[in-house]
Amino acid sequence: MKILRTIIWVLAAVGFLIFAIYNWQPVELTLWQNLVLETKVPVLVLLAFALGFVPLWAYHLSVKWGLNRRVKALENSLKHTALARHHEPQTPATSATPVDTPVDNPVTKPAETADPLSPSDIADAGAGE
Repeated sequence: MKILRTIIWVLAAVGFLIFAIYNWQPVELTLWQNLVLETKVPVLVLLAFALGFVPLWAYHLSVKWGLNRRVKALENSLKHTALARHHEPQTPATSATPVDTPVDNPVTKPAETADPLSPSDIADAGAGE
């Protein structure tokens, strides 16, 4: 694709060069009543081309830059999501007993936790030894 673009630009440059050689004549351009610009025809054509091309080219580059930023942000988001899933701990299979087998002693009441020892209990236990 780049070779095609290069060929088109070279053909346009050669065409402009041929045009410039055959039309190298001075032209008077009246900008205001007192201001007259005397220039050659190819220079005037080149300025007209630049006035039409440069703003649209700058707009194209800004849109391209914005879209590239969005693509990179989405790629980074996808990469971080994939890494987060890769590093999640895998849950082991907890099916030690089959579901159809009844449990012998079902727990009806949760086990009571022992009260933690207070500092005075620890001091009393150490004094009794």
